[in-house]
Amino acid sequence: MGTVTVHNFSYGLVNPVLGYAMSCLGAFLGLRCVTRARACTGYARAHWLALAAVAIGATGIWAMHFIAMLGFTIHGQRILYNVPLTIFSMLIAIAVVGIGLFIVGFGDGGPRRLITGGVIVGLGVAGMHYMGMAAMSMPDSMRYNMPLFILSVVIAIVAGTAALWAGTRVRSVAATAGASLIMGVAVSGMHYTGMAAMHVQADPMSGMAGMSGSTATSFIVPLLSGISLLTFALTLIISLSPTEDEITADAVLQRRMETEFSSDLHVNNPASGSAFGGTSGAGGQYPHGAPGSGLHAAPGSVPRSSLVWSRQPRVASEGRHRRYPRNPPG
Repeated sequence: MGTVTVHNFSYGLVNPVLGYAMSCLGAFLGLRCVTRARACTGYARAHWLALAAVAIGATGIWAMHFIAMLGFTIHGQRILYNVPLTIFSMLIAIAVVGIGLFIVGFGDGGPRRLITGGVIVGLGVAGMHYMGMAAMSMPDSMRYNMPLFILSVVIAIVAGTAALWAGTRVRSVAATAGASLIMGVAVSGMHYTGMAAMHVQADPMSGMAGMSGSTATSFIVPLLSGISLLTFALTLIISLSPTEDEITADAVLQRRMETEFSSDLHVNNPASGSAFGGTSGAGGQYPHGAPGSGLHAAPGSVPRSSLVWSRQPRVASEGRHRRYPRNPPG
């Protein structure tokens, strides 16, 4: 069996440049989501990390891979794609990036979690790449150069670790853009290293009759169009959402207001230790305020008007009451 000549740049630099641009865009959107996730907690953080996984996995990695694959041709042959396997490769990219982001995003920021997440992301991205290659149907057979194959996996692990590290460090838009350009180089480099590792050999026993699948124009191009719309939607979400600094400032302001609110209530009634002091006695006859005073409410649900009322000086003290004549002497 002889080696078949393949072309990775059938349309010149169009596919590599478009793939690199898509990879940078996905990385940029994903990192902007991660910066907002750092300022949030709980469900809000998980929400932003999930969006980051979609942006990086689907747009930054998978879309770049198949945009570049559109430039891959074999003279005189038609290449088909296994639709379920191709879609599954995209889901793998999103899933492994999400796992890595959640490991680092909900961790202590230590190197162990960073390396663990980076290895998971790298192996997953490499698996996505070679699963996408396996999704191709052609009359000939494929084999791989082992040193280049291993190098492509190492590049994927380094790229995944660098992406997670950038997510924990970058803050400004300029720094995010710079990190995205570097990530785009890493993802593109991994892809074309994997493509260089592949060798196609002619198989005289095989033929087009037994092949099944969809052509690139009938399947991958519409799918890439859908991902482009998803990328546009992510861009709108990120553009209209508060930045990391704004989220942090709002959280600090809310904590300060809660602290001052609690301090005011305790200062108004230091003897009882309750947020709502009584009107007589050490513990207060009415621990939640006298009837009709506006303080008939459970702690934590007091109207603001009642707080203003509680700050007014009391006229009566324990055991002593000032009495004024009903009709002052004229």
